[in-house]
Amino acid sequence: MPRLASPGRQVVTGRVFLNLLLVLLPALLAACGGGGSSGQPSATPVALPAARGLEPSIAPSSAAFNEAHFAGSQTCSTCHNDEREGDEAEMVDSTGRNVSIGDAWESSTMANSARDPYWHAVAARELAQFPSQAQKINDTCTRCHAPMANELARKEGFDIQIFDTGSVEEGTFVQGFLSMDDSESVFNHAMDGVSCTLCHQIADTGNLGTFESMTGGYEILFSPVMDERPAYGQYANPDVAYMRTQVEFTPAFGAHMSTSETCATCHNLNTTPLDPNGDPVEGISHFAEQAMYTEWQFSDYNVGGPQEQTCQQCHMPRVDQAIPIASSGNAIDRVDFAEHTFLAANTVMQQMMDNYRVELGIPDGVDFQESIERNRAFLAQAADVNITNTSIDAETLLIDVQVVNNAGHKLPSGYHTRRAWLHVLVTDNTGAVIYENGRMNADGSIDGVADDVNPFTFEPHHNVITEPTQVQVYQAITSDANNNLTHSLLAATGYLKDNRLTPAGFDKNAVPMDIEVVGLATGDENFNNGVDVLQYQVPTGGVTGPLNVVVEMMYQPFGFGHLQELFSLSESIDQVDQFRTIYENTTLRAEQLGVAFATVQSE
Repeated sequence: MPRLASPGRQVVTGRVFLNLLLVLLPALLAACGGGGSSGQPSATPVALPAARGLEPSIAPSSAAFNEAHFAGSQTCSTCHNDEREGDEAEMVDSTGRNVSIGDAWESSTMANSARDPYWHAVAARELAQFPSQAQKINDTCTRCHAPMANELARKEGFDIQIFDTGSVEEGTFVQGFLSMDDSESVFNHAMDGVSCTLCHQIADTGNLGTFESMTGGYEILFSPVMDERPAYGQYANPDVAYMRTQVEFTPAFGAHMSTSETCATCHNLNTTPLDPNGDPVEGISHFAEQAMYTEWQFSDYNVGGPQEQTCQQCHMPRVDQAIPIASSGNAIDRVDFAEHTFLAANTVMQQMMDNYRVELGIPDGVDFQESIERNRAFLAQAADVNITNTSIDAETLLIDVQVVNNAGHKLPSGYHTRRAWLHVLVTDNTGAVIYENGRMNADGSIDGVADDVNPFTFEPHHNVITEPTQVQVYQAITSDANNNLTHSLLAATGYLKDNRLTPAGFDKNAVPMDIEVVGLATGDENFNNGVDVLQYQVPTGGVTGPLNVVVEMMYQPFGFGHLQELFSLSESIDQVDQFRTIYENTTLRAEQLGVAFATVQSE
């Protein structure tokens, strides 16, 4: 059943809301697959090969290392976790919730970036499609998914690769780090994900915020003396002597650690588009695979904007009281400490990781469920859905819907498989469904969405919806050099559609090409500056009595059509079949971003 939005966001409240919820409950359960089958078959867009049921087999890693360039997260957590309980715990907020750095970070997708089975599937797919670009693919992909291992390889002068290649019998075998174990330094560096001493060693050398700093263009300077390695942080008076003695890092104030430009080094990511032969496409310098930082720059949340807020202020919320951020040493009380929760949108991936923690090599004790609940609450603030007007004309119910993006970037942003959509349900006073639009099936497909029936087409943007088969889907659809829809990242040169909700202050007519609105939304006067307004024209069939309307905005990290195209390769690419196994055995498919209710009296 969909979760209800936070108090104050519904159109109706109190006793009216309670009565409406009781009436709608059976229909809502059926709409979400929670009340049995609706009788509607799931979409079957492509003929998939039989699933092989493969599962990943990644060894546990050690995060207790401290080597020439990096230390593992366990080394840092020794001091930056508070294991004390009850009144003795000091790293707590005003509610008594423990905000230890290591515990908050370890269940994030950043901590598990190298264990991400979807990343494994996509990387393997691109390597299979463009074998001539293997070295560049391995380097580019690991730059942000396994950054300590990538930087270690650069500093020590060896090549890094994700998967095993070649043959032992033929003498061509090269081991990828995913098949190693904790006896290998590069494995431990890789599997610690986006870890403490990676981020906190990023230097402000003057390039942050420039195009050159994007796509993993961060700089980590070499320090031949271990205890002179910097650990940049947000405070100007760190305990230098203690930290140098304990972990051989020198803490230092770094204002850049609190700026969006540091996050942009991985969250603005540009690729070099390739033609079918694996050669760069002439005349196209890059494709903006994700451009969250640039989207933020052209929003009201940018520095100096009316809603100024950095990436960290949203995704690393501040603790509401002064606390020590270390449990030993000179534990100074710090104000405005930024929690290391790294709030994000991918609860589905976290659930997969929780379900398959043994196969992915994730240690016991990582509390994914607490993190999922934090992220679910975070997502509930991402958008507002409002029913601004309703009326009945003859036998047609008119519903005017307004959707507002509360994020500082497009919604959804990031990798283009993500999508949000509107689900509209109209019932009579007995709970019987009069109309439904945008129903999600148990497999994650959405009734009426074109790309869920055929992954090589897509649902257009809508301003007025007159048919149940027209669904408002906010998404980015990529195209190749021949302007054909593609699901391959490296074949992508641009977008056929990008109607992802823009952030407040974002004028679609005055932004660079990397972040432009594409498709029918460009001509929609009601789509701009963080807001979309559209109308549903619903035939009532002459039903009398009050009509109950629910409009909810839903979000998926993996569009169904895209997954079907990817899973069509599961017979030949092991990592794709492994992800297929994990996905098909995980029931969480979507999250609710916002919801609105209304009751309309028919004539």
